[in-house]
Amino acid sequence: MVTNARSYTSPAALALPLLAALVLVFQPGTARGGDFTGVVELFTSQGCSSCPPADAELARLADEGKVLALSYHVDYWNYLGWADTLSSPASSERQYGYARTLKRKNVYTPQAVINGQDHANGSDRAAVASIVKKLSAIGAGLTVDVDVSKSDDGLTISVGPGAGKADIVAVYFDEANSVDIQRGENAGRAITYRHSVREVETVGMWDGNSQVLKLPASVLSARPGTGCAILLQVVGPDGSPGAILGAAMIDGDKTG
Repeated sequence: MVTNARSYTSPAALALPLLAALVLVFQPGTARGGDFTGVVELFTSQGCSSCPPADAELARLADEGKVLALSYHVDYWNYLGWADTLSSPASSERQYGYARTLKRKNVYTPQAVINGQDHANGSDRAAVASIVKKLSAIGAGLTVDVDVSKSDDGLTISVGPGAGKADIVAVYFDEANSVDIQRGENAGRAITYRHSVREVETVGMWDGNSQVLKLPASVLSARPGTGCAILLQVVGPDGSPGAILGAAMIDGDKTG
């Protein structure tokens, strides 16, 4: 499905709650860092008839674990008869931000954005894999080491040296959500969505030097199934997301 670009809202108007206001605590999970070949961000909707194959592909990528796979549920298809239960304006704005960065006039679902630098239909396995490989080959892969670990005191984020400047971004996601869709284009289908993003928060800045950042235990949540991805991401002057230079994650417990 395709939608033409709309008037962009101010990034400030869509700012997410401050880190101090988060009530997130992790259940024991698995930390992974430094071993991803890329980051695949899928923009999807429960109201999009073309999206289930892409949702299944995102789930496969999440299980395979070679790339960091995240799913953002947009809200601009909610008028079609079914309001996506995982959707948010922030997810839609992130996709429109990528449209600005990639100099596109429109957005579509299912769209997979790879490393913040290129895109493909999210159900096209070969195209996504080809872009991940191509970006790595030209030095546009995950070139900066990022690691995240969890202890009783909170999260420790380690970022290695590199070139340039970037934001350190925490992305909180549900490990799995099973949804019975009752209306709209996917009415009657039961779909399990993986790595659905709930909140995105900038937690620090990186200036090219090695850095260790600690987040207090108060940012972790008792909500089961919650995971956290850490992205080292270039951000444009207008707040639009750009190239992802490094990534790591902590898996949440898998619950359906």
